[in-house]
Amino acid sequence: MTTTLITGASKGLGHETARQLVAAGHTVYVGARDADRGQQAADRLGARFVQIDVTDDASVAAAVKQIEADGGLDVLVNNAGIEERTPDGGFVAAADVTADSVRTAFETNVFGLVRVTHAFLPLLQRSAAPVVVNVSSGLGLTRDLADPTAPASFYPGIAYPASKAAVNMITVQLAKAFPGIRINAADPGFTATDLNYHTGTQTVEQGAESIVRLARIGQDGPTGGFYDAAGPVAW
Repeated sequence: MTTTLITGASKGLGHETARQLVAAGHTVYVGARDADRGQQAADRLGARFVQIDVTDDASVAAAVKQIEADGGLDVLVNNAGIEERTPDGGFVAAADVTADSVRTAFETNVFGLVRVTHAFLPLLQRSAAPVVVNVSSGLGLTRDLADPTAPASFYPGIAYPASKAAVNMITVQLAKAFPGIRINAADPGFTATDLNYHTGTQTVEQGAESIVRLARIGQDGPTGGFYDAAGPVAW
């Protein structure tokens, strides 16, 4: 039985990823900051719940202890993420971007990912087939945002794409450092979730496809790559 932890899994892509992996036979931990919403999501899905705030060392350490006591971990899906927006849901103008606003996005999207991965490494290294999936974004591709003919070039935000570019680099470097773990990044595409105020053009079922596929790879699967629903994406 494969045991999987998904951070930020009480709703959106994380919730749908959990649903699909439960259906595939995984024992899934729904990771969430909010205990009530997380437990309700786990109950709906037939999953387990673990409270985890990826921005808090003590919370992450407690989650490690809980999952270790239950038997360990095979797959980690780093899904928790935030996007900087104005109170009315608009994009933050470049002139209004501050170090603090960028730091807020990085605290969850980058530092949280590193914090959780580092904390769970000992458990993953005990697994016979350890896997890490980092949920990234096509917005992390500098070449696309710099190309005025690319669909992603319209995106005006700074902190979110910068954080996902960092996720991509972290994925590559971790994959080289830990060849025994399959470590990849997933681009779910423009999916309608609370993150983008449901403006995405894909359903969560479609968006979760690349994440679920990477979560289910075996020890002979790829590592150090970036994948969307259609397959490999050039960094």
